Amino acid sequence: MRAMSFGAPTPVERRPLRIIETPVPEPGPGQVLVRVGACGVCRTDLHVVEGELAPLKSPLVPGHQVVGNVKGVGAGVEGLEVGTRVGVPWVHRTCGRCSFCRRDRENLCEGASFTGYTVNGGYAEYVLSDQAFTFPIPDSFPDLQAAPLLCAGVIGYRSLHLTGVREGGRLGLYGVGGSAHGVIQIAVHLGMEVYL
Repeated sequence: MRAMSFGAPTPVERRPLRIIETPVPEPGPGQVLVRVGACGVCRTDLHVVEGELAPLKSPLVPGHQVVGNVKGVGAGVEGLEVGTRVGVPWVHRTCGRCSFCRRDRENLCEGASFTGYTVNGGYAEYVLSDQAFTFPIPDSFPDLQAAPLLCAGVIGYRSLHLTGVREGGRLGLYGVGGSAHGVIQIAVHLGMEVYL
């Protein structure tokens, strides 16, 4: 398969990503193999490529806003079959045992691994994903529109949910980026007053 990979952190102006040929990975227990239809570009990908996040794997295929179709499943995978349209987000796997995981705060797990950072990501024809962090995507969202929902959308929705603001309430947002753009649309749909 073809993939975009880099070996060492380098400013993006120097074009560190290179097209490589590498074998299609085989899904292990609890994993699915996803044929990538689209992979968004997130600022975090630039942090990884430029070394603003400490390098943890080299060489590395970045990308963590993946939409595609399941092409293979490993032993023990349930509920995801070949052909299922799925999304693959930043969180690749968590320990499931720490205090954060037990309180539904997996994003803070100290034993987590991350798509496109600690494991190869979606700037490739195929990506491996952990079943627990592979989500069915409805056909109503085209690949290019669904991909950003797997990062900015997840962050924004989770943040909105944690505020406790309900329909008809007031919501203040600061630092409007990709996550906030999604939150604004959800909040307006729910009849909230939004202040920027």
